[in-house]
Amino acid sequence: MSMIEVTDISKTFKDTKALSHVSLKFRENTIYGLLGRNGAGKSTLLNLINNRMFPDSGTITLDGTALTENTSALSRCFLANETNLYPESMKVKEAFRWSREFYPDFDMEQAEKLSALFKLPVKKKIKSLSTGYRSIFRNIVALSVNVPFVFLDEPVLGLDAYHRELFYKVLLEKYTEHPFTAVISTHLIEEAANIIEQVIVIRNGEVIRDESLDELLDSCHCVSGPAAQVDNYIQAKEVIGTKSLGGLKTAFLTGAPDPVLPSGLEISRMDLQTLFIRLTDVPESHSL
Repeated sequence: MSMIEVTDISKTFKDTKALSHVSLKFRENTIYGLLGRNGAGKSTLLNLINNRMFPDSGTITLDGTALTENTSALSRCFLANETNLYPESMKVKEAFRWSREFYPDFDMEQAEKLSALFKLPVKKKIKSLSTGYRSIFRNIVALSVNVPFVFLDEPVLGLDAYHRELFYKVLLEKYTEHPFTAVISTHLIEEAANIIEQVIVIRNGEVIRDESLDELLDSCHCVSGPAAQVDNYIQAKEVIGTKSLGGLKTAFLTGAPDPVLPSGLEISRMDLQTLFIRLTDVPESHSL
């Protein structure tokens, strides 16, 4: 089984610690959601894995081989982010051909098909593309390089609802036909929740959750009802947040729900976005 393994990596920029002792495994043929607030360290992690920068300590390997300055291993990975790797004066179609020089399995037919689907103007120069079309261009390259590990940093930046839905549809179709590992870093969590299998949550440069989507959602729940009853019920519970409206209150709890609740209280499952907000809003001293 092919796997990228990140072991105890740390990265500091001047006085800011971007990542602290991060260890992760990215297994083959899995769609990951990489979640974190702005500045949590998501982009730094993706840049480190793809050799765009180097860790201060720790190692990153692909099937046991170091990824750092390893052209052969890195050719099995692709990172699509805001950094433009192509000359700004280059036309989109020329950029596709150029990609084939670095990724021999680049599927030109796929790139042309997706360009038509997304109405990407392939005769335009990259510098003339809007923010949305730059995202579409990067995504098309990412879905055409045919490598085992694809990293997508904010892939739907600048896209309208129609094109976001189309992107997720195309990504799933490719994943179904030719499985690969996709690591998606995004702030549009509820949309991504429909396709991701494994969730990684980063807070302040540290990984606080790394588990399957179902396991993560099963690990927490909501209890709602009259505020006084909720307050009484949660006294001995692991609470990661509360929300009040009038005389009603909702508490967000970790752990398995009780099989029977006191009369007047209701239990419900948290959606991924709500859970993410609560997990990343917990004080640093709180145990997760």
